Amino acid sequence: MPERSRVSLHSRGVCRRFFVGIVSSTEIIICGGFNVHAIGIDIGGTKIAGAVVDDEGEILAEDRVPSPAGDSKAIEDAVVDMVVRLRKQHDICGVGVAAAGFIDAAQSTVYYAPNLSWRNEPFQAELAARLTMPIVIENDANAAGWAEFRYGAGRLASDMVMLTIGTGVGGAIVANDALYRGGFGTAAELGHIRLIPGGLPCGCGANGCLEQYGSGRALQRLANELADAGGIGRELAERRAWTGELSGTDLSELIQSGDGGALTALRRLGGYIGQGCATLSAVLDPQLFVIGGGVAQAGDLLLDPIRAAYLENLPARGFHPEPEFAIAELVNDAGVVGAADLARIAADRSA
Repeated sequence: MPERSRVSLHSRGVCRRFFVGIVSSTEIIICGGFNVHAIGIDIGGTKIAGAVVDDEGEILAEDRVPSPAGDSKAIEDAVVDMVVRLRKQHDICGVGVAAAGFIDAAQSTVYYAPNLSWRNEPFQAELAARLTMPIVIENDANAAGWAEFRYGAGRLASDMVMLTIGTGVGGAIVANDALYRGGFGTAAELGHIRLIPGGLPCGCGANGCLEQYGSGRALQRLANELADAGGIGRELAERRAWTGELSGTDLSELIQSGDGGALTALRRLGGYIGQGCATLSAVLDPQLFVIGGGVAQAGDLLLDPIRAAYLENLPARGFHPEPEFAIAELVNDAGVVGAADLARIAADRSA
């Protein structure tokens, strides 16, 4: 039976691999002299980060400025100025811009960005007019997931799901070596799958979303509930009385010190995430789940309850192949690295 082969785009001694269809099992190598440097920009609610990235995912230069989140023109100006600074000492083939929000399938218009002032913003056209070079716009979780697929924990997989566990829950899907965006470009809002019917209200307007049970905010809520109950939550209550609230830093310190209450909250969080992963597996059948975000710094202390809950909720357990679970490797650089790589791929295709 013929196997799906990978194409390697070979430049400066570096191979980049993609599936291209049903062909022989022989690897095809295409050699070219195209420019392999691209700029990735990650626009957040408080900062804009940028970097020049090569085709091995290595950062060659970087920049960071505060984000003028409430002013769309100021954001555009900040991105243009950053690109101009970054490309002064490097030949650049394109720019990828990552931002939280709904991006259209053409990767050009931001339908809605909750932390910024964009509503149906034609951001790709605005930047392209001022920078006169290829521009790609991408959802920030998609960009981070793509970076992990290409250069991080998912580099040996063809089908991968990434969950970013931060203040909320972000998601990215890679299916058959391609980033899955859906028919309108807004797929992989994995934090908003329904986990608990009639559950806690979510900022999206629904109830019972995974984000309300499997995020950093959910961990804080679970920890506060244990602190209120006393018993195993006694140390949590004492820390809260001392600091005024249980912050993410407080919980991280208590988890690492082995506090029973903090570990119980983390295990409960992992249980909810594992349930969500089992639901996603029934639809997407990934080989790998990558867990990123600040809470993922707990490592196996988080992965172990995720795996256990996944197996408890997996349909047809014992007959369904079981995916791997891994912690993301690129951490804070994932957004700029993924955005840059997507810009490079788009430039290659249009060359």
